[in-house]
Amino acid sequence: MAIHEHGESIMTGKRKFWSKAANIPVRAGALAGALVAALGCAGAAHAQTAQVDDVARNAHPELAGLLDAFTITQAGAFDAIAEINSSPETMAARMELAMHLEMLANMTMREMMAMGGHSPAEMNMDMDNPFGEREAAARATLREQLRRQHDPETAAAAFRGSASLDRRTAAIIERGRRFERLLLDIYLDDSIGDKQAAVADAIANYMADDIHSVASSPKNVGLLLTHDQAGAFQTGFPLLRGLLWSNQWLELAALEAVVLEHVDSNVGGGVDTALERFWNKMGSAGGMTMFPAPVELPMAPAIAPNLYSQSMEAAIIIDNLNVLETIVADIMAYPNLDNRAELIESFTAEFTNKTDNLNDSMSYLLFALRGGIYNQGGPAVGELMQSERNRSRSAMDMEHAMVMSQPM
Repeated sequence: MAIHEHGESIMTGKRKFWSKAANIPVRAGALAGALVAALGCAGAAHAQTAQVDDVARNAHPELAGLLDAFTITQAGAFDAIAEINSSPETMAARMELAMHLEMLANMTMREMMAMGGHSPAEMNMDMDNPFGEREAAARATLREQLRRQHDPETAAAAFRGSASLDRRTAAIIERGRRFERLLLDIYLDDSIGDKQAAVADAIANYMADDIHSVASSPKNVGLLLTHDQAGAFQTGFPLLRGLLWSNQWLELAALEAVVLEHVDSNVGGGVDTALERFWNKMGSAGGMTMFPAPVELPMAPAIAPNLYSQSMEAAIIIDNLNVLETIVADIMAYPNLDNRAELIESFTAEFTNKTDNLNDSMSYLLFALRGGIYNQGGPAVGELMQSERNRSRSAMDMEHAMVMSQPM
């Protein structure tokens, strides 16, 4: 059995996690009972930023309204996936999807590379999407939510109101969204002179709640690429994937725009550009426009490089949150599971674990950029009209893994 450079075990069939530090399989047990969310506001050293959203809501009301809507659409997407997966009417589609995913999971690296180097998520089923009109209707409903005004307090509680999320996972995602909004406020607030110090304070406050914060060091990429349900969200629900990843793209693009305006006073209007591109991604029901929805998970070094340069730690926190949410979506999307709650709790425990299954910063950066800026949704404000890469992040990882596993 060969070990990938990132620490995951390269196996055919069922996948297994490996701790790079201890070189033993990870067995994250299910959490006992529900934990009370402790979501306190950050900003003791910078009181002017303690009221999250005020600055952004005044400076960019459309963006602030969309960020409110994102919490509602993400929670709604989780519930829509759960509803589709539990409907008796989708049994045949679920069985077909399960066989398709199982086939991909049991393919060897050589077989995948022989098919052109595509990752499991890219090897689409013959149909446009397994759940057809049901998924299209869910996307249309959620897309309409993006154009509505939502009460900020109601939006903030959307994850806690989701029937699909356990209490702790909901609290972690909600708290992460508040952290992102605080970063946005810090860079928009002209009264804060030392932005990096304010960001450092925000990070310290975020990390102070250990059970509701993800690691500030990059987690092992194998957690995303090789878990047993990997690719189920992208393969089973491509329309909802495009919607949610477009939302995540705008969250990063907005941060990039405001950070860029801070580091270069000659740059302006970046938020408006990012908003225009986001609405282009929404496009029609299928989202086919000149600025298409991401086909790779958007990550900070690709979409928000100036944020990454200002605070690698803040960028990693956001990326760890987005990776965790994608894994949660994979678990929800995988058909006919009877232990979803336990799996989600295990991954929640893994991503709040600050010491195990970590990557070094260079491996994280290479992974984040390997997917390509264009495939992750394109730049926030610059121009990039075609892919700068000819291979996906997953395909590149698979090829490397295959080479590394060859006998010398």
